[in-house]
Amino acid sequence: MTAPDTGDPRSIAGRVALVTGAASGMGRATARLFAAHGALVGALDRDGDGLAGLAEELTGGGHRVATAVVDLADRADLEAAVATLRAALGPVDILVNNAGIAAGAALDGPGYEDAWSRTMAVNLDAQVWMVRSCLADLLRHGEGRIVNVASTEGLGATVRNSPYTVSKHGVIGLTRALAVELGRRGVTANCVCPGPINTALTAAIPDDAKSTFVRRRVPIGRYGEPEEVAHVILSLVLPASSYLNGAVIPVDGGMTASSR
Repeated sequence: MTAPDTGDPRSIAGRVALVTGAASGMGRATARLFAAHGALVGALDRDGDGLAGLAEELTGGGHRVATAVVDLADRADLEAAVATLRAALGPVDILVNNAGIAAGAALDGPGYEDAWSRTMAVNLDAQVWMVRSCLADLLRHGEGRIVNVASTEGLGATVRNSPYTVSKHGVIGLTRALAVELGRRGVTANCVCPGPINTALTAAIPDDAKSTFVRRRVPIGRYGEPEEVAHVILSLVLPASSYLNGAVIPVDGGMTASSR
């Protein structure tokens, strides 16, 4: 078997792409961008209302999409959701592990164990189970694409945030392990590390605090938008990107490149 022949190494038209955390933020922007480029999109999220809105938008635009409400911390639920989307769209060509939660907790504080367990389950374990659930599909043509979304927190650390920090370091390690293990079989795995992006996770930060942060830390001088991350993800899954494997790419306006 061969992958869908688009005749264009910069096209994902006809390919089946699964995106987790697709109801909002970077996941939604990625699903919309993929659909606009002709992909068949399988959208997973725990937010059923958000998925319904996405599906209405995409199908109204003539795009093919299927959705699945899922608790990514529940492996059985995750695997059932993948099976549902495969049945609706076909075998998976592209997997974007975008979903994540942020649960800050002091190491000696109350609720730390719960924060650790839930964060690891959603941010790291779910990425492993998503890859395993899609692996046979991704390998079938030797052209599968995996993009794992981590964070600039995976390149450093902040106080009272160890569950999130460790989970994102783990995502980077997972990506590199997948790149080494699957690269000889034609499947690439790359990692995107967003910095300060305007999403639901950052919506509660006061505007003056955001302004102070970017003035001190971000050379471009602003928060990024979900669509800017989505375009980087798109570039990683193109047929033309077959030699890009194991990369860890900050999308942060130059934040990690600047001195502190």
